[in-house]
Amino acid sequence: MDSEPGTGPARHYDPGHSLAEFAGRMLVVCPRCGGCALVIPRPGLPAPRYFSELLFQPRRLACQGCGAVADWEPEVRGAGLVGAVLGGSEDPFFRRPLWLQTRCVGQILWAYNEEHVDALSAYVGAQLRERGGMRPTRAMLARLPPWMKRSDHRSEVLSGLQTLRALAERPSPADRSNAAHERGDRPRPHGSIYFPGPSV
Repeated sequence: MDSEPGTGPARHYDPGHSLAEFAGRMLVVCPRCGGCALVIPRPGLPAPRYFSELLFQPRRLACQGCGAVADWEPEVRGAGLVGAVLGGSEDPFFRRPLWLQTRCVGQILWAYNEEHVDALSAYVGAQLRERGGMRPTRAMLARLPPWMKRSDHRSEVLSGLQTLRALAERPSPADRSNAAHERGDRPRPHGSIYFPGPSV
């Protein structure tokens, strides 16, 4: 995310990436064995043209540890599809706890995958933060909770993000964070509607 020439660890330029850009691959707690499972768009689908399309694509949950597999389809409403709603410490498709979560300054710190952790680390670690042109209602970093943005929490949040990075490399049930359990803190239960265009 540190995309401007001449920037370094002390400076961060936010071009306005949305949370949907990190939703293509999510690490979750397997419903069968409790290890780390992967939620991805169902294999064989065409690549999305926009990141927002990831919220409407059929998904597959797969666990390499025990072989568990599950599929998710978006709800059909009239001629449109109801998309998943991002946010919270559960994945929006199968409602499984995210694998990457830990307790931090009295809160739950979570991420979808390693790229998400890297993006958060670059932002939290910077002492100078510059915002790009995207509207704050869509930009991920502008919508982070205040406790993650506080300078006096920087070292603790960075330490928590390092814990998440380590968890991504440890997939067995014994490695599961004690914070990774269902708590129902998902966002409001509504999604945007997508009207697929005609096939070309």
